[in-house]
Amino acid sequence: MPSLIDFLIGSRTFGYLARTVLTSMFWASGLAKLFDFNAGVAEMSFFGLEPAPLVTIAVIVTQLGGSALIIANPWTWLGAGALAVFTALTIPIAHTFWTMQEPMKTLEFYVVMEHITVIGALMVVAWKSAPVREAPTLPGAGFAELNA
Repeated sequence: MPSLIDFLIGSRTFGYLARTVLTSMFWASGLAKLFDFNAGVAEMSFFGLEPAPLVTIAVIVTQLGGSALIIANPWTWLGAGALAVFTALTIPIAHTFWTMQEPMKTLEFYVVMEHITVIGALMVVAWKSAPVREAPTLPGAGFAELNA
């Protein structure tokens, strides 16, 4: 069984599939807004995001562009970062569970927890896709030597 798992996770196809599945909520939402732009504008207006047409365009570009960067793989870290920030911003805009009454409060809390989980997954993707670099030194390291 380990050889099958090694084969799967080592294959290029598995990588594309994993990145496509991870980004599915973003590209599906971006495509929905692209194909029904007026519904996207109405959604942005509902949440008080004005000018709604420009915000809708920015959301489409972020969702589709970030997904494409992750799926295509050369700039995965950038797409993952953009989608993680986007996802974090949706919490205080669209998922304000702390202002709600039960049972919606608990349901929306779980949506927020799912968003945080997606952010964590995007962080892992950014981390694992970044080029290997030397560990950064702490600020001020070596300062004593300069003043000696």
